[in-house]
Amino acid sequence: MSESSPDVTVIGGGLAGCEAAWQLAGRGFRVKLVEMRPLVQTPAHTTAKLAEVVCSNSFGGEGGTGAAGILKAELEIGGSLILQCARVCRVPAGGALAVDRERFSALVSARVESHPNIDLVREEAVELPQGLAVIATGPLTSKTLAGNLQARLGGEKYLSFFDAVAPIVTLESVDMGKTYAAGRYGRDADYLNCPMNRDEYLAFHAALIGAERAAPHGFETYFEGCMPVEALAERGLDTLRFGPMKPVGLPDPRTGREPYAAVQLRQDNQEGTLYNLVGFQTGLKWGEQARILRMIPGLENAEVVRFGVMHRNVYVNAPAVLDGFLRLKEFPHLFLAGQITGVEGYMESTAMGLAAGICAALTLSSSLPLPSWPRETAIGSLLHYLQSAETGRGKTFQPMNVNLGLFPPLPQKIKDRKQKAREMHARAVTAAQSFFDSSISASSPTLLPHQGISPASAPPSLKLKGWTPKRLPRQRPPNPPFSDKARGDEDGAVGSDNDTHQHGVAESGQDGPPQNAQGKHGEQSC
Repeated sequence: MSESSPDVTVIGGGLAGCEAAWQLAGRGFRVKLVEMRPLVQTPAHTTAKLAEVVCSNSFGGEGGTGAAGILKAELEIGGSLILQCARVCRVPAGGALAVDRERFSALVSARVESHPNIDLVREEAVELPQGLAVIATGPLTSKTLAGNLQARLGGEKYLSFFDAVAPIVTLESVDMGKTYAAGRYGRDADYLNCPMNRDEYLAFHAALIGAERAAPHGFETYFEGCMPVEALAERGLDTLRFGPMKPVGLPDPRTGREPYAAVQLRQDNQEGTLYNLVGFQTGLKWGEQARILRMIPGLENAEVVRFGVMHRNVYVNAPAVLDGFLRLKEFPHLFLAGQITGVEGYMESTAMGLAAGICAALTLSSSLPLPSWPRETAIGSLLHYLQSAETGRGKTFQPMNVNLGLFPPLPQKIKDRKQKAREMHARAVTAAQSFFDSSISASSPTLLPHQGISPASAPPSLKLKGWTPKRLPRQRPPNPPFSDKARGDEDGAVGSDNDTHQHGVAESGQDGPPQNAQGKHGEQSC
C-alpha cells in the first residue's frame, strides 16, 4: 500500500478483522490493519498468524437444512475470504466444515499480507481511532483498549464473560482397539468414538465434579452455548449424555448397540495426526485434565498436545450501543465486527466482519443512506437480533449464534422440519443475491470485483495439489430408524450444526422451544 494515509483503520487480525479488511481492500480502499500479536499475546493464542483458530476447528455445518448452511451460502455470495480459505484447508468432518487450523491461518495471513491495499501493522491499539474504523478485536480485546471502549460507552453497557477451549490429542496415542470410527446414523465415518458403559461414565462424571479448576469455583460467567464440561456435569448426572457425550445414533459395530455415553474425536489437521475432543472445552488445571481425560476408553495413554484453557471473552450490550449497521450509536465513525458485537461462532463473527467492511465501504463511497440487510437472510437476522434482543425486566444481553429461530417465519406453515429449513434456505439465498446485486451495487457503483481464492491460487508453500484428506476406515453400523428428536448433529444435518451454539432458540423456527438443558442441539463449538 502507498505511504498515504489509509481510508479506514481495522483493529484486530482475527476472522472478523481480516474479513472486514478484505472487503474494504477488494473495493479499492486503503486499509490499515492493526494486530497486536506477537508483541502482545493473549491467554489463548499461540502464534503470530492472522485468523488463528484457538477453539474448535469446526466452522459448523453446510447444506440446506440448517442455519449455519444458510450463513455460509450468504458469505459465498459476498465473496468471503474466510469461507474460501476454510474450504481450501478443510479436513473430514462429515457434513461440517472443519479446517486444519495451522494451514488455515497461514493461508489467510498470506492472502491478507500480499494484498496491495492492506498495510498490516504489528502494534497494540490502545486508543479508539478518530477517523473511520472497524473495531474487530474479538473476545480477547486487550485490557487497555477494552477499558477505553468501556469508558466511551458508559461502564455498565459493556459486558464480559469467560470461555473455554477443548484439548487436542495425537492420533497415535489413541488405543484404536477401544474406539470405533462412525458418524451418526451411518453417515461418513469422520469421527472416532470412545464408548463408555454406565460404570465408566459415572466414574468420569464424579471425577469431573471433583476436579480442581484453574479459576476459583464460582468465578466463571459462561455463555450458555459454550459451557465447559465440568460446569455441564454440575447441572445433573445425565447432562453430558444429552450434550457432548450423546450416544444417540452411534451404535458400536462390535455390539450393534449404542453405548451408555460416547466421547467423539474429530480430525484437527490435514495429516490426520491430531484430533480434538468434540465439545470438551474445559477450564480444569492441566494436570487434572490429563488425569481425567485418561479415564476415557481409548485415551488411557493419550498424548495431550494442547490442554483446554479459560480465557476472557468481552462483548458489547449491542441493543443499547449499536445501530443496525454495526456502528456505535454515539460514535457513528466506529464500526464493530466479530464476537465483540455479541455474536458467537466463527462464521457468525466472519459475517459481522463482512457486513461491517461492506457498510464502511459504502460509507466511504456514497452519500446515500446505508441499505438495510434483508431480514430473511442469516446476516440480516443476526443484525436484527443485535438491535432488538430483549434486555428489560432484569434480563441481560446474551451472545447468539445463527439459528432458524432468528429468521422471520415463512408465509406458509410447513410441518416437515427439513422442508421448512430448505424453504428458509432458498428464501435467504434469493434475498441475499438480490441484495448484493442491487442494493449494494446501486449504492456504490465504484465497488471493485473481489479477488477469488482457490488451492491453485494459494502461496507455493500452502498449495494443496494432490492432497487428499486422511479418512478413517469406513465402518457402516446398522442404520437405526430415523428420529428427528433424537437425531445427532455432528455433520450439521436437520437444523443444527456440530459445534454451533444455539443458546436457547429452537432451530425449527420462532415457535419452537429450546432444545435441551444446554439450550442447543448436541455438541458445542468452542
